[in-house]
Formats: sequence, C-alpha cells, structure tokens
Amino acid sequence: MILYRVLLTLVMPALLVRLALRRLRGTEDARDAAERLGVGPKTPGGPVLWLHGASNGELASARALAEALLDARPDLTMVVTANTMTGRALARRWALPRCLPALAPLDLRLFTGRFLARVKPALLVVIENEFWPNRLEMARARGLPVVAAGARMSARTAAGWARFPALSRRLMRAITLLSPQDRASATRFVALGLPEDRVGPVLNLKAAVALRVPEAERVRLAPALPRDRTLLAASTHEGEEAVVLRAFAALHSEDPERRLILAPRHPRRADEIARMIAAAGLGHVRRSTGDGLPDAAHPVLLADTMGEMGLWYALAGTSFVGGSLVPKGGHTPYEPAGLGSAILTGPHVANAAEAFAALIAAGAAREVGDADSLAAAVRALDPAAQAAQAARARAALAATTGAAARAALVGDILALLPARRDR
Repeated sequence: MILYRVLLTLVMPALLVRLALRRLRGTEDARDAAERLGVGPKTPGGPVLWLHGASNGELASARALAEALLDARPDLTMVVTANTMTGRALARRWALPRCLPALAPLDLRLFTGRFLARVKPALLVVIENEFWPNRLEMARARGLPVVAAGARMSARTAAGWARFPALSRRLMRAITLLSPQDRASATRFVALGLPEDRVGPVLNLKAAVALRVPEAERVRLAPALPRDRTLLAASTHEGEEAVVLRAFAALHSEDPERRLILAPRHPRRADEIARMIAAAGLGHVRRSTGDGLPDAAHPVLLADTMGEMGLWYALAGTSFVGGSLVPKGGHTPYEPAGLGSAILTGPHVANAAEAFAALIAAGAAREVGDADSLAAAVRALDPAAQAAQAARARAALAATTGAAARAALVGDILALLPARRDR
C-alpha cells in the first residue's frame, strides 16, 4: 500500500499536466477537472449511495440494480461515477430521480478524501473489477461498507494480484460483500484473501441488460442492411478489424448484397479503421458523419458512435462478438442473444466464460479463430440457421439471467444502508 501511494505521488504531476492539456484542447472543462480532483456533487439530506463503474459497459449493466435500489429507498440519493466522460453521459441519460452522475475522483488520497467529505456516502458499490486501492482503503478507514457487484477476476488478473499478496489481502478485507460474476471468479477472490463468508450471490449483471432499439431508425436503415446478409462486428479491438475485413472482403466478392456493420469498442479509432477498410478494397459510409447509407459500392457501415449497439444487433442476422480474437476476454453474448442475432466468437471469452460455455454446448454460438473460419461460419448461417441458432442462444442463456440473485443482492445492499443519516 505504501509503495502504491509513493508511485501515485510520483506520477501526480503528470496527471495534473494531463488534466491541464485536456482543458487546453477543449476536451474537458473546468467542471470536469474539478470532479476528477474530488469536487463531487452536493447531496441532499438522507442516505447517499456511491455507485461506481469504469465506463459505459459497466454502468449499462448496473442500471437495473440502480433502479431497484432507488425504488426500494425513496429517501436514497445515488451518486454515480465513471472514469470516462462517456460513462458519465450514459448515467445522465438514465434521467433517474435522485441520481447524480459525476466523473470519479483520481485515486489519490487528497482527491478521494475531498470527494468522501463532500458527498458523505453511507455505502460504496463498485461494478465488476474497479478495485482502486486508495478508494477501498479510505472507505474501510471510515467504516464505509463496500459492495463489489458482478465482480470479475480472470485467471490472468488473479495471477497479477497474487504477485502482491499483502496488498491483495488488505484490499480484499476492505470488501464487505462481493457478488461474483461467476464461480471461478469467487474462487480467485477467496484465494487472494477475501473471507469466504463475504461472498454473496453469483450474478452476471450484464445478463439483464436490455439494449435500446430506436424503431424508426431501424426501419429507415433496414432496406440498406438486409438482415440475413448483414454481419455485425461488435465492440472490436485492435487486431480484430483486419481479420473481420479480410473475411468480409471474401464474402462480398461472392455476394455483393452482403453488408458489414463494423462497430469498434473505441470510436476514437475510427480514422485508423477507415484506412484499414480502404486498404481492404472496400467502400464504406461513416455513421458519425451521416454520409449516406451502405450499398454495393460502399458495403461497410463504420459505426463510430456510442450508445447504438442495440440498433446494430437488431439489424444484423449474424454478429461477431469482439474482444475475443485477441486476449481481451470477450464481451457479453446476452445482447445479441436478446435481439435474435446469431453469435460468433473468438476463443478469448474469459469475461463471460460460463455463458459462452453454455452457448457452445447448446450449439448456440460458433467459435472462429481467423478470417477463413469467420467467413466459413457466416456462409453456413443462412436465414433459417440464423434464426435457429439465435433461438438456441436465448434458451441456453435463459437460466443464467439471475433474477433471484439480483433480488438477493438488492436485499443485501439495502441491509447495509442506515435507516437514517445525520448530515
């Protein structure tokens, strides 16, 4: 812990310079910088719950939990923080009553202490694997209960934490209740020092996420994106787009009616990906600039926007779930399954290992490893096969949505909140 604090102190000047540069470039304003320095929102009387998720994916998965807690406690105020401005924007779009979104304070004692003193939370809930040492340690020092919801720990991450056993044990003991995403994660947390009696219900928060599909826009785009001939590459990472484009180039040469929706995990990479599309000999249109609809000459839609993944899954008969051809752990299969898109995945699916295991066993997802196998899998999925595979996916995942576990976790969190708070 001391080493961590020393290292953060040493990099603090660089962090402050980075904040100053963001202001000069206009990417963040004074309020954004203040929030990162711990000036959290003012809260009214009554208990305050601090809910934190890294960015869009984590907060999207936590929305149902947030709504349930706010519904159950009409006197509760929830401060929702994210590490990114897009995550904060997502929380703002929830428009939930008594919900105050903000950027999370940097994990330095000065800024975290300022945030805690201003917000005065009665409870901290972190989503998935947001285990910031100073944040957890300062919460424990103040007697603040800490709940880790949908907590995830891959074998690779656990091996990294195991290199610092004293720090790992200290952080694990700062956690009051941990609801693991899967049983393997629970085992790894306990091995790192989490007391077994602090393990709560197993719950994958992303299992209940319902993506928004703007029907008018779906209808507008559908003629340009025939569903049975449209492949979605969802949440792709560096190293995956080239594979997808090689596969699609072969498919499009065979059938000019095929279309590709390419939705990178990080839209800021759009310029780089546009160059890759051109290098693959394919034309494209770009969603963020609204420069037309896909056609035979421009068969790729570069979906370089945020918050529209539900639209893309609804338009694509087949979806490759990204983060799985490269060792990123993969992304959730619940979203394509919920919107009836046949699922393709690479081998790296540690982030949703149990869900993908159930899908593969049921013949409800297909694993690919390169451009040739991806193209072959797409060819094999005619409209009937797409529909059948999507139906099997919904059935295979139905038992893992965790409604009972979610209700149990809500009850556990409510039990940790005080009935009244003196402000």
